[in-house]
Amino acid sequence: MKVVAINGSPKSNGNTAQMIDIITDELNQEGIETEVLHVGNKMIRGCFGCGACYKNQDEHCIAKEDDFFVNECIQKMKEAEGLILASPVHWAGIAGTMKSFLDRVFYVSSANGNLFRHKVGASVVAVRRSGGVTTFDQLNHYLTYAEMFMPTTNYWNVGHGRIPGEVHEDAEGVQIARVLGKNMALTLKMVQNAKEHHLVFPEKEAKIMTNFVR
Repeated sequence: MKVVAINGSPKSNGNTAQMIDIITDELNQEGIETEVLHVGNKMIRGCFGCGACYKNQDEHCIAKEDDFFVNECIQKMKEAEGLILASPVHWAGIAGTMKSFLDRVFYVSSANGNLFRHKVGASVVAVRRSGGVTTFDQLNHYLTYAEMFMPTTNYWNVGHGRIPGEVHEDAEGVQIARVLGKNMALTLKMVQNAKEHHLVFPEKEAKIMTNFVR
């Protein structure tokens, strides 16, 4: 099994990356392969809203400004059994580049039959002071919309720290990430076991769209 983690921070080894490391260390100990995709330092524009991914249904976004990086990530995320979405807090919300990335990736996923359905997904946040829970909630919107299985931990998935490495002084935050890694490994194994024993998963329902302005 493999888990792909998305680092939405501009810093490759900041507190967001170090929270990811705590989680992936637990996964690795359980024999689960991990890969970190660093998107926070890339030039990624937001979604055009053009609907081409629904028209083409080729698992690609037509935007070319980021040298196909987003499309390469989509395929890696599709092939993995689990995903971790990680972001620092910028103005009490998801970092801008990460938001642009997630909007496009999950839009393409939805347009192609929900590529991440029934995968295991978790989110984690690094914050200096405030906005951690709101950002955690925003990340979870992508996971719940995609019908992913979400492991839990013993508090909200937020670690506190300002300068890189300071998050390790947040003993509770470190424990949160560590327990999340253990529970994510268990959830991945449960899903794999269910598939090996031919448990019948619910059939995918066609999406119903209700507009409130008629």
